[in-house]
Amino acid sequence: MAKIDNRLAAHYGQDDLFESILAGLRKMGKDPANLRPEDLAPVDAFHIRGRAATLELGQLAGIAAGSSVLDVGCGLGGSARHLATTFGCRVTGLDLIPAYVQTAARLTELLGMQAQVTFREGSALEMPFPDGSFDLVWSEHVQMNIADKAALLRQIHRVLKPGGRFVFHEILQGSGGEPYFPAPWASDASQSVLIDPAGYRALLEGAGFAVLTWDDKTEESLEWFSQIVQRVRAKGTPPLGVHLLTSASGQETMDNNLLNLQEGRIMVFQGVAQKPA
Repeated sequence: MAKIDNRLAAHYGQDDLFESILAGLRKMGKDPANLRPEDLAPVDAFHIRGRAATLELGQLAGIAAGSSVLDVGCGLGGSARHLATTFGCRVTGLDLIPAYVQTAARLTELLGMQAQVTFREGSALEMPFPDGSFDLVWSEHVQMNIADKAALLRQIHRVLKPGGRFVFHEILQGSGGEPYFPAPWASDASQSVLIDPAGYRALLEGAGFAVLTWDDKTEESLEWFSQIVQRVRAKGTPPLGVHLLTSASGQETMDNNLLNLQEGRIMVFQGVAQKPA
C-alpha cells in the first residue's frame, strides 16, 4: 500500500470524525439509529453542487442496475451510497485517508447498506484490484491532490472492463491565475496540483480513453457556491458540513473558493470517457 502523504493526512485526517458526524446529526434533530442516505448529504456530498451533481453525473453515465462501480477517492462514501440506492449498482469505495475509510464503513453500516457498498483503503496510483474489475469508475473532486494524473488514468483504464466508462466531476486550473489558499482541497499551494482543461483532456486521450461527454460546469458551480457562502454568512456554520472534514475550514476557505470561481482561477468540468471494447 502506498504511504500516505503527511501533508494530506494533516489536511483531511480529522480526529473523532464519526463521533463528530453523529453529534452534528443529533443537533439537526436526526436519530443516528434511523438514518436515510439523504440525511448525511450535508457532510458526505463533499464536492461543489453536492448531491445534485452526483445525480446528474450518474444519469449522464448511464449506470445499469447490477453493474460494478469503483468510486476513486470515495471520502465518506456519500456518492457510493447514493449511486447504489439510486441505480441499483454495487459500489466499491477506495480512499487513501484511513479516517475516511473507517467512517465511510461505519456510516454505511448504520444505513444497513453493507451488501451494496464496501470500502478499501489504498492509493489511486496503486489500485488493489485486478485488471478489468469494474464496469464503471467514478471520480468527484479527487484529482486536485494527485500530481501524477497520467498514472492515475492508466490505473483507471486498467481496472475497467473493455467498453467500461470513466465518469468524472473535477476542479481544473482556470486562466485567472493560481488559486487562493486555503481552499477546500488544500491548506496551501504545496498540496494542490491542478491541470487546465486542455491538458486534462489530452491526458485522457493519451491513456486510451475516448471522450464521450465534456461539459464545463463552472457557471453552475459559481451560482451554487455563491448561495452556500451567503447562507453561511447569514446563519453561521451548520452542525453538519464539510467543515468537519478538513483542517482548512471556516469563512476564509469559503471566501477564497468563491473568489477562485469568480476570478476564473478554477474551473469545474464533468465528463464521460470510455475504454475501447
